[in-house]
Amino acid sequence: MRPVLRRGSTGHEVARLQELLARAGFPPGPIDGRFGAATEAALVAFQRAHELLADGVCGPITWSMLVEGRPGRPVSVLHRIDVEFVAQLFPFTALDALARNLPHVKAGLEAVGLVDKPMVLAALATVRAESEGFEPVEEAVSRFNTSPGGRPFDLYDQRADLGNEGPPDGERFKGRGFVQLTGRANYAWASRRLGRGEELLRTPEIANEPATAGLVLGLFLAERQLAIKEALFEGDLRRARRLVNGGLHGFDRFRDAYRRGERLLPDPVWTFRSERPLAV
Repeated sequence: MRPVLRRGSTGHEVARLQELLARAGFPPGPIDGRFGAATEAALVAFQRAHELLADGVCGPITWSMLVEGRPGRPVSVLHRIDVEFVAQLFPFTALDALARNLPHVKAGLEAVGLVDKPMVLAALATVRAESEGFEPVEEAVSRFNTSPGGRPFDLYDQRADLGNEGPPDGERFKGRGFVQLTGRANYAWASRRLGRGEELLRTPEIANEPATAGLVLGLFLAERQLAIKEALFEGDLRRARRLVNGGLHGFDRFRDAYRRGERLLPDPVWTFRSERPLAV
């Protein structure tokens, strides 16, 4: 395995990196084995050109793209994510709920290649923000979705931005799962991405089954992962939460879970690519 290189690194591996960058059309200046500002700038430009997280660090994903012309797989931390670990991110959650549902969450992330530290922690933090009980949940009636004295979820019925087409779409396609899949359009998208045709449109309650909810969580985050990773890399947890939720609902729980995980989980290489969601 090649070493992780960053600004300040020196030696023949840096020279090899510089040669590869120059060959790819991103000249770093002299091939001198010194990872300075010019090499960093060339590497960042290469990463941006290939939809890698532009952090200026050459880890296994960037090495693979440079050497083989295709991105490698991120360093996985999923083997470290067990009930004991997650319980420290969910201090108010029953252990039996963690034990029952964690395998489904991990399977959903593994299915779409979200195995790196930031995205795994973002997924767990998202679950805590949406469902601190670590169970897939159905959206409850509130002033944001139901008019005073109105039918449940009537404020969603005419939401064209959600793909809803009038009653009873609001209630039928209310938020469900670990990530609160909401709206006809999102149910249709998830059903297609899961390879299930229109099953979730016909039977939207399936989105609340743990196995399906875990897969939808993975797919939803994978669609947004480069932007999420950029926000996390910059330390902007508010932006990361908005990219998932559209707002800051549950942000305090999201931030608490992410920060706890960040401290507890050993940090592998901080270089990732924009994973395209895989067929599940």
